Amino acid sequence: MNNKHRKTLQALFATPIQSGINWADIEALFMILGAERYEGNGSRVRFLLNDVKATFHRPHPHKETDKGAVVSVRNFLKAGGIEP
Repeated sequence: MNNKHRKTLQALFATPIQSGINWADIEALFMILGAERYEGNGSRVRFLLNDVKATFHRPHPHKETDKGAVVSVRNFLKAGGIEP
C-alpha cells in the first residue's frame, strides 16, 4: 500500500466524516486491499472483500463522494476487517 492509499484510508475513517473523497481513489484502495470488482448496470459496481459483499453507485456527474457514501464505504471496510 502506497502513501496515497494510506491517505485515502485515513480520510475514510476521519472524524468528522469527510465528503469529497475521489471515487477513483476509493476503488484503487479496494483493489490494493484485494477486493474483486464486478461491474453492474449503469453506475452500479459490486465489490467482494474478505467474503463481504457490497454494492455502490459511482458518483456522477461529479467524481467525489458524499458523506452517505463515505459511511457505507467505511462500514464495508470494517466488515471486511480493514481499519487504519
